Amino acid sequence: MERLGMMLCSGCGIGESLDIKALEELAGELGATTVCHAALCGPEGLAAIRSTVEEHDLDGVLIAACSQRSKIEEFRFGPKVAVERAAVRELVVWSHPKNEEDTQMLADDYLRMGLAKLGKISIPEALDEEINATILVVGGGLTGLTAACAAAGCGNDVVLVEKAAELGGYLAGQATVAPQIPPYDRPQANPLPELIEQLRGNDRIKVYTSSKVTKIDGQPGQFDVELNTPDGPQTMRVGAIVQATGAKPYDLEKLEGLGGKLPDVVSSQDLDGMLAKDALARPSDGKAPRRVLFVQCAGSRDADHLHYCSTECCLNSLRQVAAIHELATDVETTVVYRDMRTPGQTEHFYQAVQEHPMSFLTRGDVEAVAGNGNGALSVHVKNSPLGDDIELTADLVVLATGMVPAAADGEGIRIYEDAKKKAERNESEKQKEDALKLIEEHAQHAGTEILHLGYRQGPDLPVLEENFNDSHFICFPYETRRTGIYTAGVVRAPMVPARAIEDGQGAAFKALQCVAALARGETVHPRSGDISVPKFALQRCTQCKRCTEECPFGAINEDEKGTPEFKALRCRHCGICMGACPERIISFPDYSVDAVATMIKSMEVPDEEDEKPRILALLCENDALPALDAAAALHKQWNPWIRVIPVRCLGSCNVIWIAEALSSGFDGVIAIGCKSGDDYQCHYVRGSELAAYRLENVQETLDRLVLESERIRIVELAHDEWDRIPEVLDEFAQTVEEIGPNPYKGF
Repeated sequence: MERLGMMLCSGCGIGESLDIKALEELAGELGATTVCHAALCGPEGLAAIRSTVEEHDLDGVLIAACSQRSKIEEFRFGPKVAVERAAVRELVVWSHPKNEEDTQMLADDYLRMGLAKLGKISIPEALDEEINATILVVGGGLTGLTAACAAAGCGNDVVLVEKAAELGGYLAGQATVAPQIPPYDRPQANPLPELIEQLRGNDRIKVYTSSKVTKIDGQPGQFDVELNTPDGPQTMRVGAIVQATGAKPYDLEKLEGLGGKLPDVVSSQDLDGMLAKDALARPSDGKAPRRVLFVQCAGSRDADHLHYCSTECCLNSLRQVAAIHELATDVETTVVYRDMRTPGQTEHFYQAVQEHPMSFLTRGDVEAVAGNGNGALSVHVKNSPLGDDIELTADLVVLATGMVPAAADGEGIRIYEDAKKKAERNESEKQKEDALKLIEEHAQHAGTEILHLGYRQGPDLPVLEENFNDSHFICFPYETRRTGIYTAGVVRAPMVPARAIEDGQGAAFKALQCVAALARGETVHPRSGDISVPKFALQRCTQCKRCTEECPFGAINEDEKGTPEFKALRCRHCGICMGACPERIISFPDYSVDAVATMIKSMEVPDEEDEKPRILALLCENDALPALDAAAALHKQWNPWIRVIPVRCLGSCNVIWIAEALSSGFDGVIAIGCKSGDDYQCHYVRGSELAAYRLENVQETLDRLVLESERIRIVELAHDEWDRIPEVLDEFAQTVEEIGPNPYKGF
């Protein structure tokens, strides 16, 4: 950018807190055309900006006003004008004392940084690719059927693939489901038959049963899919994918202590098979039972089996109790539970089942189920209101077994991901050798072997500790680490049928949103609407594989020589590859290593005698910056030595920025971003984790250079921790002051 403008707002307290004339003079010295207005975002202010842009043919504009998160639409001036923001409202006047020297110096530096960045960036151009809008749904259960109907109902073509001969999946054997509509006091008819009829009657939906996906290559908008069908191989191109491959019951035989191998101990699914045929009989002799006992949490919430609650089991057992009483009025039912979980309106259903005269429900821990020698079953219960140690008798015992996601069929992806992390760490040569061997073993057969993706990270979606697909459940439900592929239903989390229907609809709408965004040349969450695709200067690439290994979304494959092969439509524009590259060959048109390094070097660093330390704060735009904005809106104050640069993700921070800051005389660097881990995921999955790993290496280097490693710090916090972030900044400033000035200051 050559012809720059600085548009300064004097409203929102800015004009009362800063020397506006001095700021205009500074911008002029830096070569920018200036405009000042009391309400820059108002009609008159915007008209003044447009008039100045046109008159001076500006190609870059710095808006020195509110946060980059405010007035986004207002401060857009067409595809040929780059816009940068300097948040003098939040980062200066709302958070620091009025008309003080440090406050003015702070504003000066934000102007310098903004104009310096504008001088180093260019205007992004949207990709112009042919995008296919067909949605592939893998899985023909309740969730998959719902997703297919939702996508087709919006006017998109849909391909539905089901490995079984018939549609229906997990719920196909049930006559009823738990209540989903008022009055919530009785079971409802299974919605599957009506849904299947709706799907079969839709010309936009192509159904393949007894079929499997054998290969998926390409990228969102251009996925090339191969199927194995009864009619032979089929190939097609689709734009986005919904994986709704469901779950299966936990293996009954693994619950031997609960009688899992006894003939008259059956699973919930076995009982549904009987009820669907209007028949209730003991498998051992075919006789009708007089007493049926349900054991809840059979394998679920158990350290030796499934650690999690399977969500549906309580309502499922209540539904079966109601069905038994309708089918055989003289049968007694007993439900032994640890906790009865009937959320929301389904509490009415729980009460209705309780009120039936042949129903008995009690809390307790079932220790064992065994034959009593008289043809019946003895159930040993502890910690019950009936007594600490009692025996109950039943003719038929039903174990409410939990659900296991389809992803549990393969452990490979977790082994692969863990081994990859070990190989990246500075561990012993033996540990690296073992990790690389695991990577080689699992690279082609990692995961669930459902989608068979052509990604270097493995052929299927990563799974979490309990084998559920890794969906970005906190910030963006249904999102996965593979752009354009969305998980829904019990393959991503345990859930009841009512929620599975919502899941199918939600994932379908995400898939539609994805192909629509791609058609506009835009990426999807978290940087929705962004068109800035990175460029790779491959002539300088050393094939170190850092970018291919660290990209959380599999956007970069490798050729046989190890050279990166960038798949632009897979990219989420996070910049993690940019932060990973030691040669700095990756850059976005409007966000690059050079642009941020120039911002750092543009700031004025006072001499040691001035006793005004300088601290660089790299804040991720997803959690840390919103938290700081919220603190500023409440007029919380923090140390004026701190200069904030927003970054797309902490993972995008290249270590050269730390080196530039320290060599420029900065006394400390703090990086603040999203919390890492599965319980609160980084918006870009691994950004904070990767940043922490890189900064650890920088700290070790500082120690070797006899420069205090405490000058570098990384902090993780959530966007709602606005009350904490000023304290974090002040505490770090105090630490830096105690350490003393950077010895490189002034060189």
